[in-house]
Amino acid sequence: MLLGAHVPTAGGVPRAPGNGDSIAATAIQIFTRSQRQWKAKPMTADESGAFRAALGGSGVKAVLSHASYLINLCSVVPGFRALSRRTLAEELRRCDALGIPYAVVHPGAHMGAGERAGLAAVARSLDEVRRRTRGLSAMPLLEVTAGQGSCLGHRFEEVAEILDQVKEPDRVGVCLDTCHLLAAGYDISTRRGYEQTLGDFDRVLGLDRLKAIHLNDSQKPLGSRVDRHAHIGEGFLGLNTFARFVNDPRLGAVPMVVETPGPAEVWKKEIALLRGLVGRRPRG
Repeated sequence: MLLGAHVPTAGGVPRAPGNGDSIAATAIQIFTRSQRQWKAKPMTADESGAFRAALGGSGVKAVLSHASYLINLCSVVPGFRALSRRTLAEELRRCDALGIPYAVVHPGAHMGAGERAGLAAVARSLDEVRRRTRGLSAMPLLEVTAGQGSCLGHRFEEVAEILDQVKEPDRVGVCLDTCHLLAAGYDISTRRGYEQTLGDFDRVLGLDRLKAIHLNDSQKPLGSRVDRHAHIGEGFLGLNTFARFVNDPRLGAVPMVVETPGPAEVWKKEIALLRGLVGRRPRG
């Protein structure tokens, strides 16, 4: 099972695989650069080489990147939108250098422009990013959001509308977040709701587009439209929900990572807890 956590890169990106090993992770997610500023030091050949060597000597089998939270691909401010496009393109170049196949990114907030205009703007931004990164293997994953404020992408249909307008839809994937799903109104906390949600995803987007899953419990209830992560089993989702995810054969090849508050010992316990759910029949 490709299971792990978002791990720190303090001291350099090459430390990430070792940080994954320390919590018995087989999948990790990282920031390849600071999330708090637009500028980033260029990725050097020595750094990317050291990362690849460390990864090869670790038990980590899958790596995801999470692009900067500053990015808003549908910003109504032209300069901000341009920065967002440039930053995502740079992230894909960094991922390509590191051998990371996917960069998770939030679609953005329409800031009053309206959903249709915002979704179209996201598609145009993705087209521009792909134009700038043509030939690279790394691809962006649109993360389904909780739907706070004017944030787009909290319904599968919204993500599908973006992909329908993208010129190369096969070069863009999707990432699910369990906390976001519940907050957006998908009741994955029950067996019936879980099956309905996966069925809707397959019908609207196709399970072949699902490339990553964030496993987070939720501090807020169904339909809250508020993104507040809780530790596994300590929120409104409960352990049965996560038992469904880790035992679903349709998701067996999809990397799953927790993004709950640390430190590392907490992630290690959560990963062990999730692995302990394998083979357990969910109730309800």
